[in-house]
Amino acid sequence: MTAAMITANAANKHALRQKYLAERDKRLRADGNDQYVQITGQLAHYLADPYMPVTDRSPRTDHVTFAFIGGGFAGLCAGARLKEAGIDNVRIIEKGGDFGGTWYWNRYPGAQCDTASMVYMPLLEETGHMPTEKYAHAPEILAHCQRIGRYFGLYDNALFHTEVKEIIWQDAGKCWRIRTTRGDDFTAQYVGLGTGPLHVPKLPGIPGLDRFQGHSFHTSRWDYEYTGGDPHGGPLSRLADKRVAIIGTGATSVQCIPHLARACNRLYVFQRTPSSVDVRANAPIDPVWFSTIATPGWQQRWLENFTENQAGGSAQEDLVQDGWTDLSRRIRSKITQLPRDQMTPENMLLAYEDSDNEKMDEIRARVDTLVRDHATAEKLKAWYRQLCKRPCFHDAYLQAFNEPSTRLVDTDGKGVSEITEAGLIAAGEHFEVDCIIYASGFEVGTSHDRRAGFDPVGRGGEKLSDHWASGMRTKHGMHVHGFPNMFFVQPTQGANLISNIPHNLTDAAKTIACLVAHARDCGAATIEVSRQAEDDWVKLLLTGAGRMIGSPDCTPGYYNNEGHDPGPAAKLNVGYPQGPVAYFRYIESWRNDGMFDGMVFQK
Repeated sequence: MTAAMITANAANKHALRQKYLAERDKRLRADGNDQYVQITGQLAHYLADPYMPVTDRSPRTDHVTFAFIGGGFAGLCAGARLKEAGIDNVRIIEKGGDFGGTWYWNRYPGAQCDTASMVYMPLLEETGHMPTEKYAHAPEILAHCQRIGRYFGLYDNALFHTEVKEIIWQDAGKCWRIRTTRGDDFTAQYVGLGTGPLHVPKLPGIPGLDRFQGHSFHTSRWDYEYTGGDPHGGPLSRLADKRVAIIGTGATSVQCIPHLARACNRLYVFQRTPSSVDVRANAPIDPVWFSTIATPGWQQRWLENFTENQAGGSAQEDLVQDGWTDLSRRIRSKITQLPRDQMTPENMLLAYEDSDNEKMDEIRARVDTLVRDHATAEKLKAWYRQLCKRPCFHDAYLQAFNEPSTRLVDTDGKGVSEITEAGLIAAGEHFEVDCIIYASGFEVGTSHDRRAGFDPVGRGGEKLSDHWASGMRTKHGMHVHGFPNMFFVQPTQGANLISNIPHNLTDAAKTIACLVAHARDCGAATIEVSRQAEDDWVKLLLTGAGRMIGSPDCTPGYYNNEGHDPGPAAKLNVGYPQGPVAYFRYIESWRNDGMFDGMVFQK
């Protein structure tokens, strides 16, 4: 490369950085996460379950060995592994009407996983299920959750349409007392928390939110009675004469807008920030091919291979071959091309930036090839690094804007300014509509007790919110000192693998079952991490490079606390310093050596 070419390349990179910063700045808001309103009071109808009626039952006042709060993948995996270990008295408490968690609520048209089914759907090998598609649609994922529940006998003791409101450690009985919204008041020797970040819907705090006189709903409570159709892809026939507004252009909208565009008399898509939308290339899974790979241990091999490819490993083969692994391959290729004497952290970051720029250029160019109207295409281009927001993959979203019934209302980063009795005001224009659909996502940046609906009280009356007042403190992201016999199932302070959350959950389930079985076998009544072990783990976490996604210079979103400084506590929202691959190897060794370093078992 000549000196002139090097200079031009540097100038282009500088211009792109400035463009990214300018797009970020126009979207920064002083209210940050407070721009979203909690769905309570007169807005509570947005939380009503449209899928299953609440059935009467008597309150439970018994004792169980293990109570797991949350009936999504986390609770199902933990329950399955506990059952396999011979711990049968397991109860799952779930606010939905069935198992599924996020996949119980997300039944909007076109909903599907955006990480490949073979690694996303847990316990495929155990239940003998072959996904029908590379990216399974929501009905299949929900059915698989129900399959897990039946296969492992988890329905027998489950409590649905039930929310925990109080959980307090009972030192005398060495158990947890749990009270719920259904009048239950029972005890459990062990408790698992799998409440996750993607189950509490949020609404944008737009002035006039409660004034609209038409129909409205949140995408996690899709109203098929109003729209027609069904989660399996039936046409939304009742929208043929309707003017519909959808607010939001994130992952949910990317999936449901193609269905709305074909159905509505008029569809207005209100966009604050465009998503990056790459090729999905979904396809059916060939049963003959599947039979050749489904040998014993196949799903664990696929999980490890995906993580090796996507999160800094050195796999020689890419089994999954999707957008996540493609991005990582590009980055590794750029870095490995550096001369050995130039392999510095600074140059590696520059190589990462080059790779990201190339990928985002491709994604923006893809818009031009698929969207006929030039002005609309320009507004649909994402001007930020790919991992500033959750990357999207879809093969029909961009084309939806070619439908004559569909109009993109780009707000230049400002969002909808007001909701009226008859519609919405955005970009200085009033849009009269019959229905508003809120595709505004779920609460992520709020406190654990707000999302969970309760604040666990541990030994000595200490609340979890107080223990974590200066930031999350755990060992492995799972064990908290002062909260014996309690397990937190989530990625942070563990593998922190964001591209495939279920890998974190399935691995945590193994740890839970291993510890509880060991306590049973040695006659221990409690399991607790020592204060020293918790402190040591936190110190270890702080030796890492910190968060690699959602940096402050990104456009605002839930990855970066809406562009605001999250405060000193956020420095602990990280994972194992050597990365997910190393963490999964470490924790497997930790489980297998039988010493359980840092954990205290007491009779």
